[in-house]
Amino acid sequence: MNQSLIEVNDLTCTVADEILFDRLALTVASGDVLELWGPNGSGKSTLLRCLAGLFEADAGVIKSSVGLLYMGHRSGLNRLLSPLENLRWYAGMQERDVDPETQLSAIRYVGLDRYKDEPCHTLSVGQMRRAALARLVISKSRLWLLDEPLTSLDVDGAALLRNLIEKLRRNGGGCICATHVKLELPQSRVLELSV
Repeated sequence: MNQSLIEVNDLTCTVADEILFDRLALTVASGDVLELWGPNGSGKSTLLRCLAGLFEADAGVIKSSVGLLYMGHRSGLNRLLSPLENLRWYAGMQERDVDPETQLSAIRYVGLDRYKDEPCHTLSVGQMRRAALARLVISKSRLWLLDEPLTSLDVDGAALLRNLIEKLRRNGGGCICATHVKLELPQSRVLELSV
């Protein structure tokens, strides 16, 4: 039986006097990918922030048995730092000692070897998205919460993201992803939120 990574029961959230979701329930187990679909304003990003502990819901219970990684729809990069420096900073924030060769390998994996020392403000939006994806390469978290991760990625970048999620699944992890674009991963589930 797959291990439950996160269980949500009776989650209710109101923003600006609008109920985004009422008594929502979901479970993600190892090997699961749950895609959150819905129009802008339906609560996809808010739900991810609730699950990450960044936004407090009005009611409900969230139980998680594993460490998680949250990646918002913005890159979360310091534009003055290089991709490699940003990855180093991220590892330090996670209080993880990631050796320099592993960091370089992650930057190579996302296709930014030539740009590893360039300030991020000189990169394209797609390259910055790839620099953010390098966090997934070094992540030890078993549950990923991803908000619009396909935004600004080209076909190769989208394939790279799908490969990272599949590797996470094979290693017993799971993913909840808010998206306007179908992930096209086998056996992913969909939770559709409405305004």
